[in-house]
Amino acid sequence: MTYPATTGEFSAAPGHGSRYERSAVIDLDAIRHNVRRLAAAASPAKVMAVVKADAYGHGAVPVARAALEAGASWLGVAHISEALALRAAGIDAPLLAWLHTTESNFGAAVAAGVDIGCSGWELDRIVAAAREQERPARVHLKVDTGLGRNGAALDSWDQLVGEAMDYQDQGLLRVVGIFSHLAVADEPERPETDQQLATFREVLAVAEDAGVDPEVRHLANTPATLSRPDTHFDLVRVGLGIYGLSPFAGQSSAELGLRPAMALRTLVSQCKEVPHGQGVSYGLHYRTRGDSTLGLIPVGYADGVPRSATGGPVRLGGRTYPVVGRIAMDQMVIDLGGIGGAGADLLGAEAELFGDGADGGPTADDWARAAGTINYEIVTRISPRVPRRFINEEDRSSASSQEKLS
Repeated sequence: MTYPATTGEFSAAPGHGSRYERSAVIDLDAIRHNVRRLAAAASPAKVMAVVKADAYGHGAVPVARAALEAGASWLGVAHISEALALRAAGIDAPLLAWLHTTESNFGAAVAAGVDIGCSGWELDRIVAAAREQERPARVHLKVDTGLGRNGAALDSWDQLVGEAMDYQDQGLLRVVGIFSHLAVADEPERPETDQQLATFREVLAVAEDAGVDPEVRHLANTPATLSRPDTHFDLVRVGLGIYGLSPFAGQSSAELGLRPAMALRTLVSQCKEVPHGQGVSYGLHYRTRGDSTLGLIPVGYADGVPRSATGGPVRLGGRTYPVVGRIAMDQMVIDLGGIGGAGADLLGAEAELFGDGADGGPTADDWARAAGTINYEIVTRISPRVPRRFINEEDRSSASSQEKLS
């Protein structure tokens, strides 16, 4: 089954042929594998699968379902609107949204049973929404232990906890969780994680003294889940890892037992022979070093490929070629060398920008290096113009278990 993106009134699904012109292929078996791997690392703590930003570009609803099938107990998103979309799709698992503005729809969150992260200023608005909906809100109090983003400041923590407990005593909310976020867990040698952990334990003690009895205390992200069991508490929040990407500069996905879930593919749209010295793309910053064949790859920064990633790898016919010249809005170029008339056979051939790398092909990490960024950004920025195509939608391990039971 496929879930094509659309552009205006027109579907991006295949036309007369059976192949997509461009697609991000999402392997839901890889998602399940990664969730199970992270759940094993986190045990006995539970797993929250973070599916914000359309599941880091992978498709929030199919990924959320696959993660829950594989053992995730919770889902996490940044925005209430993202949470409501999951509820609208029929997903009723515990679900937390933690990043709000003064225009966030707290009433809709309370009505839909969405847990709400609270850093302080939101509390009165959440309570007003609970009164309006005539049901208690489910709240996770967030404290800033050192990252310097959202979360209550340490000098206001006592006040936030006290106010929240007053509202809980009135039946207007339930303090379900207490959480914070780590700043440098992807750099295990740095001391700040120890400092944040110590601070988190201190604020938990303050909350306990005030009578808070949370269902879940959560601090660990993907790198901490894999490297710092002392940060696991009751629940870990894993994002990058469920998509099969490594958070560590010195370790690959395979070394961590993870499988990248997204492959970005397209079809070669033109091959042509050019002479020595032919300039390529805007600015003509690249020129061929001899008679050569140029292959046109019809994706660009409108599709989410970073404009800065000249030199990024493209796999074609079992070989990997670097992108030459500037990446444009809709297209980029690879130099195939002096292959002469053989270029005609490559018209319409599949080109892969990144995948799981199992066959030595390019990965999202390779593109991150070319662009001077992180692998998170490479997959998340793939635009809606690129259709998502989901494979292995059925949980084969579950089906196998059912067969054994029958």
